[in-house]
Amino acid sequence: MRALTVRPGVADSLALSDVDEPPPSEGSVLVDGLCVGLCGTDTEIVSAEYGEAPPGSELLVLGHENLGRVAQASPDSGLSAGDLVVGIVRRPDPEPCAACAAGEWDMCRNGKYVEHGIKGLHGFARERWRADPDALVRLDPGLTDVGVLLEPTTILAKAWEQIDRIGRRAYWSPRVAVVTGAGPVGLMAALLGVQRGLEVHVFDRVTDGPKPQLVADLGATYHAEHLPDSKLEADVLIECTGVPSVIVDLLSLGANDSVTCLTGVSSVGATIPLDIGGLNRNAVLRNDVIFGTVNANRRHYEAGVAALAAADRAWLNRLISRRVPLADFREAFARKPEDVKVVLELGAAG
Repeated sequence: MRALTVRPGVADSLALSDVDEPPPSEGSVLVDGLCVGLCGTDTEIVSAEYGEAPPGSELLVLGHENLGRVAQASPDSGLSAGDLVVGIVRRPDPEPCAACAAGEWDMCRNGKYVEHGIKGLHGFARERWRADPDALVRLDPGLTDVGVLLEPTTILAKAWEQIDRIGRRAYWSPRVAVVTGAGPVGLMAALLGVQRGLEVHVFDRVTDGPKPQLVADLGATYHAEHLPDSKLEADVLIECTGVPSVIVDLLSLGANDSVTCLTGVSSVGATIPLDIGGLNRNAVLRNDVIFGTVNANRRHYEAGVAALAAADRAWLNRLISRRVPLADFREAFARKPEDVKVVLELGAAG
């Protein structure tokens, strides 16, 4: 069968390969792959910045944002042929740390977890794949067109869960949220903020294309100006770009008792002038919290399903700017200015 692969550590080794059928050892449920979403993580793996093949394999099948349909499942799995499913990306380490053993593998303490399409497990960019029932989340058939957005949504479901938990350390009545970046992650951050009834402001540098209208149609406010020029004081701040200068600007916008969540992964080595004393002074005197978050566990997948189900399907569909057949994978990786989310179709159309 066909799969999109790389040779980890070898830059630009992206290829459409013929690979073996998934063995039963990968899971008791056989899934027909429908599509995968592409993101910056995939691009970085293709560039050989990181990525790790499964033991004994020279290739890594890409694809962590996924959607599939059950082809075969045992009666005791809780799943049936035809069910729409998403595979959970991260799996606990073989001898779980305390966090993994508790089902909080997104908070793994020893780093021995594995991740589909990223670290030690083949991904979902293949025509068929397998998983055990506990590694699958079932979706309503009505989400067929947009279910591939679930994995990025889970990242924000976790972020908002932790923001809510931190906020409840004391009196907590947030009103204004700021999101930096209007890519898929930023737009999902904004969606979940609007669903919570907050006044949401999204900052991005583009002034045309689909992003400003997508933000407006959420009922949020789009900003293309320099972040500090807005004079906003936000109760919740979610950073989705990883750009160091944006992060520094964001840390100046918090209201008293604000919570700032960093989701964007920065490149290392960048240096910019920074008044760390001023940032520390403000954080201490305002009771601010700044934290980072990555990945998601099953609870966040279920929260993500609920968020997608409550969202406008037409709006979600507009996030998917291109659907590209698997055979045209190089076109899918060629970024276009109007792209928000590019999806690679794995089925017969591919």
